[in-house]
Amino acid sequence: MKKYILLAIISLFIFASCNQNNNKDVRYKMFTTENIWTFLKLDTKSGKIWQVQYSIDDNYRGEVVLNDKALVNSTTENGRFTLYPTKNMYNFILLDQIDGKMWQVQWSLEEDNRVVIPL
Repeated sequence: MKKYILLAIISLFIFASCNQNNNKDVRYKMFTTENIWTFLKLDTKSGKIWQVQYSIDDNYRGEVVLNDKALVNSTTENGRFTLYPTKNMYNFILLDQIDGKMWQVQWSLEEDNRVVIPL
Protein backbone atom coordinates (compact mmCIF):
# COMPACT_ATOMS: atom_id res chain seq x y z
CA MET A 1 0.00 0.00 0.00
CA LYS A 2 2.81 2.43 0.87
CA LYS A 3 4.39 1.80 -2.54
CA TYR A 4 1.15 2.83 -4.27
CA ILE A 5 0.88 5.98 -2.15
CA LEU A 6 4.49 6.88 -2.90
CA LEU A 7 3.95 6.25 -6.62
CA ALA A 8 0.84 8.45 -6.57
CA ILE A 9 2.67 11.29 -4.79
CA ILE A 10 5.65 11.14 -7.14
CA SER A 11 3.34 11.02 -10.16
CA LEU A 12 1.47 14.05 -8.87
CA PHE A 13 4.70 16.05 -8.45
CA ILE A 14 5.95 15.03 -11.90
CA PHE A 15 2.62 16.00 -13.47
CA ALA A 16 2.61 19.31 -11.61
CA SER A 17 6.19 20.12 -12.61
CA CYS A 18 5.49 19.31 -16.27
CA ASN A 19 2.44 21.56 -16.25
CA GLN A 20 3.96 24.52 -14.44
CA ASN A 21 3.02 27.83 -15.93
CA ASN A 22 6.27 29.46 -17.03
CA ASN A 23 4.90 32.96 -17.43
CA LYS A 24 5.63 35.80 -15.06
CA ASP A 25 2.19 35.60 -13.43
CA VAL A 26 3.34 32.69 -11.27
CA ARG A 27 4.45 33.89 -7.83
CA TYR A 28 5.59 30.58 -6.28
CA LYS A 29 7.43 27.72 -7.99
CA MET A 30 8.59 24.35 -6.70
CA PHE A 31 12.03 23.08 -7.71
CA THR A 32 13.05 19.44 -7.39
CA THR A 33 16.25 18.35 -5.70
CA GLU A 34 18.03 15.03 -6.12
CA ASN A 35 16.53 13.98 -2.78
CA ILE A 36 13.11 12.50 -3.60
CA TRP A 37 11.66 13.83 -0.34
CA THR A 38 12.88 17.43 -0.69
CA PHE A 39 11.78 20.37 -2.85
CA LEU A 40 12.64 24.06 -2.80
CA LYS A 41 9.75 26.54 -2.87
CA LEU A 42 10.70 29.90 -4.39
CA ASP A 43 8.81 33.17 -4.16
CA THR A 44 9.67 34.42 -7.66
CA LYS A 45 8.76 37.98 -6.69
CA SER A 46 10.88 38.44 -3.54
CA GLY A 47 13.57 35.73 -3.65
CA LYS A 48 12.37 34.08 -0.42
CA ILE A 49 13.02 30.32 -0.32
CA TRP A 50 11.71 27.41 1.76
CA GLN A 51 12.89 23.81 1.95
CA VAL A 52 9.84 21.54 1.64
CA GLN A 53 9.88 17.93 2.78
CA TYR A 54 7.21 15.28 2.53
CA SER A 55 6.91 11.69 3.70
CA ILE A 56 4.63 8.70 3.22
CA ASP A 57 4.89 7.61 6.84
CA ASP A 58 5.29 9.42 10.15
CA ASN A 59 8.66 11.01 9.33
CA TYR A 60 9.08 14.77 9.19
CA ARG A 61 6.77 16.70 6.87
CA GLY A 62 6.72 20.43 6.40
CA GLU A 63 8.82 23.36 5.36
CA VAL A 64 11.69 25.34 6.82
CA VAL A 65 12.89 28.79 5.84
CA LEU A 66 16.12 29.10 3.86
CA ASN A 67 15.75 32.82 3.18
CA ASP A 68 13.04 34.86 4.91
CA LYS A 69 14.12 38.32 3.73
CA ALA A 70 12.98 39.84 0.46
CA LEU A 71 15.96 40.46 -1.81
CA VAL A 72 14.20 43.34 -3.62
CA ASN A 73 11.45 45.82 -2.79
CA SER A 74 7.81 44.73 -2.93
CA THR A 75 7.00 46.66 -6.10
CA THR A 76 8.75 44.14 -8.33
CA GLU A 77 6.74 41.69 -10.46
CA ASN A 78 6.37 37.92 -10.24
CA GLY A 79 8.93 35.83 -12.10
CA ARG A 80 11.96 37.94 -11.20
CA PHE A 81 13.87 35.11 -9.46
CA THR A 82 14.62 31.56 -10.53
CA LEU A 83 16.78 28.68 -9.25
CA TYR A 84 19.38 26.69 -11.15
CA PRO A 85 20.72 23.35 -9.86
CA THR A 86 24.46 22.73 -9.64
CA LYS A 87 26.40 19.46 -9.79
CA ASN A 88 26.29 19.42 -5.97
CA MET A 89 22.84 18.12 -5.00
CA TYR A 90 22.63 20.44 -1.98
CA ASN A 91 23.45 23.66 -3.86
CA PHE A 92 21.50 25.84 -6.26
CA ILE A 93 22.17 29.24 -7.76
CA LEU A 94 19.44 31.84 -7.21
CA LEU A 95 19.40 34.33 -10.09
CA ASP A 96 17.77 37.76 -10.17
CA GLN A 97 16.73 37.80 -13.82
CA ILE A 98 16.40 41.61 -13.84
CA ASP A 99 19.79 42.78 -12.53
CA GLY A 100 21.85 39.57 -12.72
CA LYS A 101 22.66 39.30 -9.00
CA MET A 102 23.24 35.75 -7.77
CA TRP A 103 23.19 33.84 -4.48
CA GLN A 104 24.41 30.39 -3.49
CA VAL A 105 21.52 28.45 -1.94
CA GLN A 106 22.41 25.40 0.13
CA TRP A 107 19.66 23.25 1.57
CA SER A 108 20.27 20.58 4.19
CA LEU A 109 18.51 18.30 6.63
CA GLU A 110 20.73 19.89 9.28
CA GLU A 111 19.86 23.48 10.23
CA ASP A 112 23.49 24.62 10.59
CA ASN A 113 24.23 23.67 6.96
CA ARG A 114 21.44 25.79 5.36
CA VAL A 115 22.68 29.01 3.78
CA VAL A 116 21.80 31.67 1.23
CA ILE A 117 24.82 33.85 0.51
CA PRO A 118 25.57 36.41 -2.23
CA LEU A 119 28.02 35.43 -4.97
